[in-house]
Amino acid sequence: MFAFTSLGAKVDHTVNNQSGPYIFKISGQVHHLMGSLLPPDGECPKFAQLYVYDTANEIGNHLNSVNCKERNMKLDENIVEGLINMFNELNELVQMFRTIRDKFENNSLPSLKISILGRQLNDDKQYGQPTCDEIAGLIVGDIGQFDSNRDIVIEFKDGELKRVTKLNPKFMSLQYPILFPYGEDGYRPDLKLNTPSNNRPCKRGRVTTRAFIAYQIQERESQLDTLLKGGRLFQQFLVDAFATLEEDRLDYIRKNQKYLRSEVYKGIYDAVSKGDHDTDNIGKKVILPSSYTGSPRYMLNNYQDAMAICTQFGNPDLFITFTCNIKWPEIVREFDTKLGYKSEDRPHIISRVFKMKLDDMISYIKSGEPFGEVEAGEFQKMKFFFLVYLILSLQ
Repeated sequence: MFAFTSLGAKVDHTVNNQSGPYIFKISGQVHHLMGSLLPPDGECPKFAQLYVYDTANEIGNHLNSVNCKERNMKLDENIVEGLINMFNELNELVQMFRTIRDKFENNSLPSLKISILGRQLNDDKQYGQPTCDEIAGLIVGDIGQFDSNRDIVIEFKDGELKRVTKLNPKFMSLQYPILFPYGEDGYRPDLKLNTPSNNRPCKRGRVTTRAFIAYQIQERESQLDTLLKGGRLFQQFLVDAFATLEEDRLDYIRKNQKYLRSEVYKGIYDAVSKGDHDTDNIGKKVILPSSYTGSPRYMLNNYQDAMAICTQFGNPDLFITFTCNIKWPEIVREFDTKLGYKSEDRPHIISRVFKMKLDDMISYIKSGEPFGEVEAGEFQKMKFFFLVYLILSLQ
C-alpha cells in the first residue's frame, strides 16, 4: 500500500494453505520494478504514483491500491491517514515525490523526469537523516547520458516498467517504507569498513552485502529496532535481502570466470567425465564453482567427500538428522521477553538457537563420550536441518 516499487517475484501462497507458521516463499529471480510518475488513462494509481497523482483523494487511492476493483473493508482509514501524515513529515523519499506533485499540479514542468541518485557525496552522512536535495534530482526534457547501473530514472508518463538496480542505496527504502520510515540509505558497493577496535589490519576495505545485511538485523539496546518489528513484512525483507545477496554472489562469479579456472570446466575432459556426449550440451556461458552452495559441483563435491570417507573407513555407523523445534525452552524463554511476537516474526532467533544446539551436539559426539572415538565424519548442511554421517571406532 505504501511501497514505491513492486516486488517482481513469483510468490507461492499455497505453502500457507496448511497448518503451521506463516512462510514467505518465492521462486524465480527477485527484482524491484518502478513505473512512471502518472498511471495510464483509466487505471488506478499504484506504488510511487500514489504520492504524485490525485493526492486530494490519497487515502482512498491507498486503500484501492490493494484491490482496485473492490475495497477491503477490514482496512482502517484512520491508520492509513496516520501513516500518510507520518511519511509526509519524516520520510525524505515521500517529500521528494511531493515536490514533483506540486510542480505537476501547477503544470510548470509537463516533461518532468526524476533521478534518484545512487551516490552520496559524503560517507560520513551514512547514518544521518538524508535531505531531499541529496537523494534525487529533477530533470526536464532529454535526460542524456547517465549511469543506469546506479541511478533510478523515472519517466513522467511511460507504460514500461523499469528495474531498480540493487546497487542503489534506496533499493530497500523504496520497497519497504514501513520498515525504513526515514528513507534511510541501504547498502552500496563503496561503503567503507571501519577499523576494528583491536587495530588489527583488515584485508577488506569495503563492507560486503552479507556483512551489511547481518549488521542490519542485529538487535541493539541503544537503537530502535523498527526493522525487527515488521512481523511478516520483516520475513519478506529477509527473503528479499537474501535473494539480493545471492544475486550479488552470482554477479561476482559471472564477472570473475577467468579467475575461477572455468577453462578447465568447459573442456572436453569435463564433458566426457560426466557422460555428456551430446555436443549441443557441451559448454556453459557461466560456470558455478563448487564453493557456491547448491550448485551441481557443490553437491557432487559433497558426495565425493562422503564416498571417499566410506572407501577409507567403511560404512557409517550413525546417520543423524538434526531438526529444529520452535518449542525448545531456549526459544520459548526468549519470546517470553518479547510479548506480541510469533516464532515466524523473528526467524533469526530460531536460526541462532538451532546453530548453537547443532554445534553443541557435534562437539559432544566428537568428544567420544557417548559413542567412543570418532574416526571420520561428514557434516552437510541441507536447508534448515543438518545431515551428519559419522564413522566411529566403537570401544
